[in-house]
Amino acid sequence: MRPKKVLVTGGSGFLGINLIRFLLRKGFKIRSLDIAPFDYPEKNKIEVILGDVRDQRTVGQSVKGVDFVVHCAAALPLYSKEDVFSTDVGGTKAMLRAALKHKIDRFVFISSTAVYGVPDHHPIREDDKLVGVGPYGEAKIKAEKVCLSYGKKGLPVTIVRPKTFIGPERLGVFAMLYQWADEARNFPIIGRGNNRYQLLDVEDLCRFIYLCLISEKRKIKDTFNIGAKEFTSFKEDFQSVLDRAGYGKKIISFPAPLAIAVLKVLEFFKLSPLYQWVYETAGKDSYVSVEKAERVLGFIPKYSNKQALSRNFDWYLKNRDTFSSVSGISHRVPWKQGALGLLKFFF
Repeated sequence: MRPKKVLVTGGSGFLGINLIRFLLRKGFKIRSLDIAPFDYPEKNKIEVILGDVRDQRTVGQSVKGVDFVVHCAAALPLYSKEDVFSTDVGGTKAMLRAALKHKIDRFVFISSTAVYGVPDHHPIREDDKLVGVGPYGEAKIKAEKVCLSYGKKGLPVTIVRPKTFIGPERLGVFAMLYQWADEARNFPIIGRGNNRYQLLDVEDLCRFIYLCLISEKRKIKDTFNIGAKEFTSFKEDFQSVLDRAGYGKKIISFPAPLAIAVLKVLEFFKLSPLYQWVYETAGKDSYVSVEKAERVLGFIPKYSNKQALSRNFDWYLKNRDTFSSVSGISHRVPWKQGALGLLKFFF
């Protein structure tokens, strides 16, 4: 039997490269589609297409000859509203259209728990109300609706809603925590930090996607929440990074109303990398039930919040010299700290 071939959109991104490495180890053939160059050592082990998921011709070429599509490509919240909707909704629609035309065997769409907005109860389950906060959350909801419409047309579609996932190659907003910890500084958080805030290790997410590719097809045509099974409070989990740094520094709590008011102003003037969904949920409970994924596909997360943060921090320490002078708006580079970067001198 020939190896199955998987198209990974967003293959040059944080999730993309981790998934490609995982699937290569499992014996799959890989094709990557991304607007950004694929600059990893695995370049010679896969087929690389440089292109935009919003371009229907490129998308059509990318799905030819593949068995499965894992659609990871997305414009993140720091992109313009126009780019978020054209990429996350329009790009998804283009991928689905091509996948149906070419009779792709399975289509896995990576959505987000941002579709739940700021919930009033926990744990959040897959059938809870969808109330996206900001363009990113709204776009993911619309993209999911398009996925469901193509599912009705006969395309086997899986919708995956992961919690914020971290691990090797992840920087973004977490780079600020790791940098401050490495520089022997305390770290500020919104609110007292007693809230439970679930994360997810990228390896666990890759393992779940793999299950979606190998499990019975009737089981995977569904929507699944994915997150760590073991997590404590926001303050305790983030304190584990400062403890691992070994300087005796502490998490410092700030009153939520004041912190959110200041961050809203900074966001308005583009002086902070933190967007509405981040600062409005950071001080509140935020966790999903993974019972459905466990019951239907036998998925059990391997890493706790603390373990995921530690793995990511260790990777940061080993690779910090390669991105010390780089910043941007993707998860693969540190986000510009803006006015928040000035605060570290007081910690």
